Amino acid sequence: MKRFIIRTQDDQTIRFRFYQHAAPITATAFAAALPFSRIFFHAKLSGQEIWIEDAPELDVIQENASVYAVPGEIVIGPVNPKRNKITGCIGIFYGDGKLIDCGNIFGKVAEEDMEMLKALGDNIWKRGAQELRFEISN
Repeated sequence: MKRFIIRTQDDQTIRFRFYQHAAPITATAFAAALPFSRIFFHAKLSGQEIWIEDAPELDVIQENASVYAVPGEIVIGPVNPKRNKITGCIGIFYGDGKLIDCGNIFGKVAEEDMEMLKALGDNIWKRGAQELRFEISN
Protein backbone atom coordinates (compact mmCIF):
# COMPACT_ATOMS: atom_id res chain seq x y z
CA MET A 1 0.00 0.00 0.00
CA LYS A 2 2.07 2.89 -1.26
CA ARG A 3 -0.08 4.61 -3.87
CA PHE A 4 -3.61 5.35 -4.97
CA ILE A 5 -5.03 6.96 -8.08
CA ILE A 6 -7.86 9.25 -9.04
CA ARG A 7 -9.65 8.65 -12.33
CA THR A 8 -11.34 11.69 -13.85
CA GLN A 9 -14.48 11.75 -15.99
CA ASP A 10 -12.33 12.06 -19.11
CA ASP A 11 -10.38 8.95 -18.00
CA GLN A 12 -7.18 10.67 -16.93
CA THR A 13 -5.28 9.01 -14.11
CA ILE A 14 -3.67 11.14 -11.39
CA ARG A 15 -1.29 9.27 -9.09
CA PHE A 16 -0.84 9.92 -5.37
CA ARG A 17 1.48 8.42 -2.78
CA PHE A 18 0.50 7.80 0.81
CA TYR A 19 2.37 9.46 3.66
CA GLN A 20 2.97 6.05 5.24
CA HIS A 21 5.39 7.34 7.87
CA ALA A 22 3.64 10.61 8.80
CA ALA A 23 0.04 9.29 8.71
CA PRO A 24 0.12 5.48 8.77
CA ILE A 25 -3.24 4.98 10.51
CA THR A 26 -5.08 7.35 8.17
CA ALA A 27 -3.35 5.95 5.08
CA THR A 28 -4.29 2.38 6.03
CA ALA A 29 -7.91 3.31 6.78
CA PHE A 30 -8.23 5.29 3.54
CA ALA A 31 -6.77 2.44 1.50
CA ALA A 32 -9.28 0.05 3.09
CA ALA A 33 -12.12 2.34 1.93
CA LEU A 34 -11.03 2.11 -1.73
CA PRO A 35 -12.45 2.01 -4.33
CA PHE A 36 -15.10 4.71 -4.18
CA SER A 37 -16.47 7.54 -6.33
CA ARG A 38 -17.70 10.96 -5.23
CA ILE A 39 -18.69 14.24 -6.85
CA PHE A 40 -16.08 16.89 -6.04
CA PHE A 41 -16.73 20.62 -5.87
CA HIS A 42 -14.46 23.63 -5.76
CA ALA A 43 -13.90 25.18 -2.34
CA LYS A 44 -15.36 28.61 -1.67
CA LEU A 45 -13.21 29.73 1.27
CA SER A 46 -10.10 27.63 1.57
CA GLY A 47 -8.33 28.49 -1.69
CA GLN A 48 -7.24 26.29 -4.56
CA GLU A 49 -8.92 23.14 -3.33
CA ILE A 50 -11.43 20.61 -4.60
CA TRP A 51 -13.42 18.89 -1.89
CA ILE A 52 -16.32 16.76 -0.73
CA GLU A 53 -18.23 16.58 2.52
CA ASP A 54 -19.35 12.95 2.17
CA ALA A 55 -16.03 11.14 2.46
CA PRO A 56 -15.79 7.55 3.64
CA GLU A 57 -15.99 7.71 7.43
CA LEU A 58 -12.57 7.09 8.96
CA ASP A 59 -12.67 6.46 12.68
CA VAL A 60 -9.01 7.35 13.20
CA ILE A 61 -7.01 9.61 15.47
CA GLN A 62 -5.74 12.99 14.37
CA GLU A 63 -2.29 12.45 12.87
CA ASN A 64 -0.15 14.68 10.72
CA ALA A 65 -2.98 17.16 11.33
CA SER A 66 -2.81 20.78 10.24
CA VAL A 67 -4.85 23.59 8.75
CA TYR A 68 -2.04 24.18 6.26
CA ALA A 69 -1.53 21.88 3.29
CA VAL A 70 0.94 22.39 0.48
CA PRO A 71 -0.12 22.16 -3.17
CA GLY A 72 -0.69 18.54 -4.14
CA GLU A 73 -1.59 17.25 -0.68
CA ILE A 74 -4.79 15.41 0.21
CA VAL A 75 -6.48 15.87 3.58
CA ILE A 76 -9.35 14.11 5.34
CA GLY A 77 -11.36 15.21 8.36
CA PRO A 78 -11.34 12.29 10.82
CA VAL A 79 -14.38 11.34 12.92
CA ASN A 80 -12.52 12.28 16.10
CA PRO A 81 -12.30 14.65 17.81
CA LYS A 82 -16.06 15.21 17.58
CA ARG A 83 -15.63 19.00 17.58
CA ASN A 84 -13.70 18.95 14.28
CA LYS A 85 -15.39 21.23 11.72
CA ILE A 86 -14.21 19.22 8.69
CA THR A 87 -15.21 15.72 9.84
CA GLY A 88 -16.24 13.74 6.79
CA CYS A 89 -14.54 16.06 4.30
CA ILE A 90 -11.75 15.35 1.82
CA GLY A 91 -9.77 18.24 0.40
CA ILE A 92 -7.24 18.07 -2.41
CA PHE A 93 -5.09 21.18 -2.76
CA TYR A 94 -3.86 22.06 -6.23
CA GLY A 95 -2.50 25.42 -5.08
CA ASP A 96 -2.42 27.63 -2.02
CA GLY A 97 -5.08 27.26 0.63
CA LYS A 98 -5.93 26.88 4.28
CA LEU A 99 -8.46 24.64 6.02
CA ILE A 100 -10.97 25.92 8.59
CA ASP A 101 -9.94 23.16 11.03
CA CYS A 102 -7.22 20.52 11.31
CA GLY A 103 -7.35 17.65 8.87
CA ASN A 104 -5.17 14.58 8.53
CA ILE A 105 -2.74 15.14 5.68
CA PHE A 106 -2.13 11.61 4.41
CA GLY A 107 -0.79 11.83 0.85
CA LYS A 108 0.48 13.88 -2.03
CA VAL A 109 0.17 13.85 -5.80
CA ALA A 110 3.08 12.40 -7.77
CA GLU A 111 5.28 15.31 -8.81
CA GLU A 112 4.95 14.46 -12.51
CA ASP A 113 1.12 14.54 -12.19
CA MET A 114 0.89 17.96 -10.49
CA GLU A 115 0.02 19.75 -13.74
CA MET A 116 -2.88 17.33 -14.33
CA LEU A 117 -4.13 18.02 -10.79
CA LYS A 118 -3.92 21.78 -11.40
CA ALA A 119 -5.87 21.37 -14.65
CA LEU A 120 -8.50 19.27 -12.83
CA GLY A 121 -8.88 21.90 -10.11
CA ASP A 122 -9.13 24.68 -12.68
CA ASN A 123 -11.70 22.69 -14.65
CA ILE A 124 -13.89 22.10 -11.58
CA TRP A 125 -13.56 25.79 -10.63
CA LYS A 126 -14.63 27.01 -14.09
CA ARG A 127 -17.05 24.27 -15.22
CA GLY A 128 -18.47 22.87 -12.00
CA ALA A 129 -18.55 19.64 -10.04
CA GLN A 130 -17.04 16.44 -11.36
CA GLU A 131 -17.24 12.80 -10.29
CA LEU A 132 -13.87 11.31 -9.40
CA ARG A 133 -13.06 7.66 -8.74
CA PHE A 134 -10.44 6.66 -6.16
CA GLU A 135 -8.67 3.32 -6.53
CA ILE A 136 -5.68 1.58 -5.02
CA SER A 137 -2.60 1.45 -7.25
CA ASN A 138 0.20 -1.09 -7.35
